[in-house]
This record gives sequence, C-alpha cells and structure tokens, in this order.
Amino acid sequence: MLLTRYGFREWFIITAVAALVIAVAGFLAWMWLAIAAFVLWAALASFFRDPLFRKPATNNACDLVSPADGLVSAVLEVPTHPATNGRATIVRIYLSVLDVHINRSPCACTVLALDHTPGKYLDVRIEESAAVNEHLLMRCTTSSGIAFGVKQIAGKVARMIVNPQRAANTLTRGERYGMIKFGSTTELIFPTDEVESIAVKQGQRVTGGVTVLLRAKRV
Repeated sequence: MLLTRYGFREWFIITAVAALVIAVAGFLAWMWLAIAAFVLWAALASFFRDPLFRKPATNNACDLVSPADGLVSAVLEVPTHPATNGRATIVRIYLSVLDVHINRSPCACTVLALDHTPGKYLDVRIEESAAVNEHLLMRCTTSSGIAFGVKQIAGKVARMIVNPQRAANTLTRGERYGMIKFGSTTELIFPTDEVESIAVKQGQRVTGGVTVLLRAKRV
C-alpha cells in the first residue's frame, strides 16, 4: 500500500501537523492527545492510499474494468452523450470517503480531450448531482476508433478533481490516470451499440482496475 503522488501536498501537510502535535503531546506527557493525533493522521492519510498489484479480473481486452472503487449507483442508457456522439450506456460509481479515490483507465485507449465543466457541489448521492455538479469528462478512443469517456464528478466534500492527462496520451487497461479527493462519483460512458453485455448491477461494490463493468464487442 502506497500513498498516491496525487495527494503529496495534502499528506505531507497532514504528516507535518500530526508530527508536531505528537511531539508537543509527548513533551507535555499528554498521551491522549498523541493517540488522537495519530488516529486522525491515519484516517486522513487513508484518503490518499494507493493499493499495489491490482490487475484486471480477466485477460480479455474487451472487458472494461471499473475506473474507481465504490458502489454502482446507476446503470442506464441515454439517447446521446458528448463522449460518444450518440446513444450511450453509463455505469455510475459512488465513492464514499472510505473508498480508494484513485481513478483507473477502463481499457487501453488514447486520450482525445479533457472537458472541464464548472458546477454545483451537491451531495453525490443525489441523482441530479451527476448532471449539475462540477465535473471533468475525459474523452478517449480505443485502438479500433470507438469513442468513449470517463467522467470525474465532484461532490459536497470532494471539490478537487485531479487529472494530469493530456490529449494524445495513451493509457493501458487499469492504469492510474487521476483521482478525486474525498467522496465523489465516477462514470464510465460507452456507446450502447458497442456493448455486448453488462457485468454489474446497481448496488454492487466494485474495485477500480479489477472488476469488469461491461464487455465490449470490440476495442
């Protein structure tokens, strides 16, 4: 288990403050304060944990893996979407403050563009939040030219979307591409006509880079 580089500033500050409080508590012999500071440090640092040795549950390149850890909050179809320029299947994943917040690429792809949209900061458990909250849509294409997207959505607490990718960058299946700090939502958006089968349902827990969300007809 590592701490992600995307949270370097935060966990450095958290560690420095905790170390100072623990040192002062030790000097004053206030063990209760030292213990409280350590517990708080562990809780905050855990937001930036980055599990090692994850790999997709199958070797089939057409199996798109989850871009995030969390709970599937919706599986739906929409008549059109900017990521697909047509009918799209969306798998929406809710991340609580206890989940790993690293985002991973669902399949091997090339980044086309990143579209940032300012917005509200509603609780991500409210369905409306997926449409009106601040979000970043990363539009991508597979090797066979299928356009799809992954969308990072900020929440009531999570107000910092991190995505250092640029157009023309290439990603492998399960590769880290960014994170959303604290609770949030991540969506996989794929052309409905290119979906062979859906592998998850609403209410199911998924693991980023591991759990298969859907099987594509081709990639």
